[in-house]
Amino acid sequence: MQIILVAFIGLIVIFAISMVIVGIRDKNREDPLQERLAEFAARGETVDLEQIELSQPLSDRVLIPLALKFGEFVTRFTPQNAIQTIAHKLELAGNPRGLAPAVFWAMRFVMAFVFAGLLIFIFSISSLNWTWGRKLMIALTFGLLGFYFPEMWIKSKIDRRQKEIRKALPDALDLLTICVEAGLGFDGAMAKVREKWDNELALSFGRVIREIQLGKLRREALRDMADRLGIPEMTSFVAAVIQSEQLGVSMAKVLHIQADQMRVKRRQMAEEEAHKAPIKMLIPMALLIFPSICIVLMTPAILMMLRSALKGVLFG
Repeated sequence: MQIILVAFIGLIVIFAISMVIVGIRDKNREDPLQERLAEFAARGETVDLEQIELSQPLSDRVLIPLALKFGEFVTRFTPQNAIQTIAHKLELAGNPRGLAPAVFWAMRFVMAFVFAGLLIFIFSISSLNWTWGRKLMIALTFGLLGFYFPEMWIKSKIDRRQKEIRKALPDALDLLTICVEAGLGFDGAMAKVREKWDNELALSFGRVIREIQLGKLRREALRDMADRLGIPEMTSFVAAVIQSEQLGVSMAKVLHIQADQMRVKRRQMAEEEAHKAPIKMLIPMALLIFPSICIVLMTPAILMMLRSALKGVLFG
């Protein structure tokens, strides 16, 4: 029984490692097969396709295809609405490492199996006198925790990305205003922001520029950018830009007003975070600081009481 359980846990661990490798791989990296082919071509060697494939790392030959196949299998039993929701969340998170929705769903199931399987393995080798029903109940609870762990991870990525964009938005609008007042068009101003900065907002502007160059209308590209970011401030900014373009209002004036509003909102957000700080400090103060202070202050008094005549009265 233990051998089967160990084999089952090992299989789960292999799936987990493959999911992690697929999750952390760089999407912008070139095809490894093409890289190997170019390397052999530069050397002037004549090789066949099988030799090039065998020269790739084990992760590219085995683990990543295995993870992708498992993701496709999980997608067959996943509702389409859930796939679209996860795809939208990955888009809001900036598509971390090119993670596909199918692979993300596979990671959720694998993490659930890992959390539950490891706990069952620990229970099998430990000397706890609990019943197997109780152990399975605890393992299932940890399995649910593992199932929602990737969801919490992507939520934290979304919050971090949106916070970074909100912080950079007023400065980006100031630069846009300066460029437009200097005579550049709005597209050229966005290109300057992409050229000068290297953050999430600049990358979003760069994607808008590429979409416009490929033939998409500017207002559609801006609306798609606002949907990808999911920030109300960006949605209002895009609406103001599109409206000014349609009504013929001065773009520089609109950008100046939007920059002032974004700066006020950024200051309000900083004040809100400052007001939340005392409440967040209560937990470490109550759990760590106050007990330490009580120990430091009360220990000498307790020792003096133990050495005095009150020892017999208090402790018999």
